[in-house]
Amino acid sequence: MASLLDISQISEANPLDQIELFITENEWPCDRQGDDELIFAISGNWCDYQMWFSWRPEISALTSACAFEMKVPVAKQAALHTLIVKLNERMPLGHFDLWGSEKVLLFRQGLPLRGCNGPSREQIEDLVEISLSECERYFPAIQFVLWGGKSPDEAIEAAMLDTVGEA
Repeated sequence: MASLLDISQISEANPLDQIELFITENEWPCDRQGDDELIFAISGNWCDYQMWFSWRPEISALTSACAFEMKVPVAKQAALHTLIVKLNERMPLGHFDLWGSEKVLLFRQGLPLRGCNGPSREQIEDLVEISLSECERYFPAIQFVLWGGKSPDEAIEAAMLDTVGEA
């Protein structure tokens, strides 16, 4: 049976410690910004991403964001907002957002941890995997709007073609 001291230490454990261990095991470049923030780089097929985890002890929640390494031209922001709304309608978990004054495009999600001793390894893997797969899945549609001159509807239609067979 655990002592009160042991239980209090477990309940005060920072879930970023578990995430940092996972990142280190995967040999991804990582920077711990303090007790409540962790940033690491991860490569996708289309581009490199910056992932960010934040521990919010006041609400017992872990938040994550996966930022695209791309600039969003001011002239394309309205079309990108429309695309984001359409993409978010398709999201079972998380959402895309155009964040901050720099208008950084990112995918965000959260994990409530109230009553838990932190996220499981599987939950950490899921947060990273879902973020990366959703960013990769919709990257072509985003590029079609930003650089291809397509409308949000055209971009989704062109990017979401299901291919059959092999070339």
